[in-house]
Amino acid sequence: QVQLVESGGGLVQPGGSLRLSCEDSGRFNSYSMGWFRQASGKEREFIAAIGIRWNSGRTYYGDPVKGRFTISSDNAKSTVYLEMNSLKPEDTAVYYCAANQRAGGIGRRLSDYEHWGQGTQVTVSS
Repeated sequence: QVQLVESGGGLVQPGGSLRLSCEDSGRFNSYSMGWFRQASGKEREFIAAIGIRWNSGRTYYGDPVKGRFTISSDNAKSTVYLEMNSLKPEDTAVYYCAANQRAGGIGRRLSDYEHWGQGTQVTVSS
């Protein structure tokens, strides 16, 4: 059974950096994994995705974070990371890790993923 556990959130000043981690207890039996975020009062949005068993290492990013965020994976640790740089107040949100085990592909939609972590809060403020 897949269980995704996120960590690494917190409070950071504008321009700062954070690294989020997501450990997959299912030992990376996923085609792909992704990060999404949801700000207060807004819909959950796509941030980044990476191929695990499907097109391993291939990455995609949402427009708001291109050039600032980097997704990576450590297969030996069954962990996906989200390195966030040049953080802005508008990056404040709960960040969720997700896993796709149903079908090949590297999804960028909520419906592409069936397993979700509990979320970790990221707050960017001075």
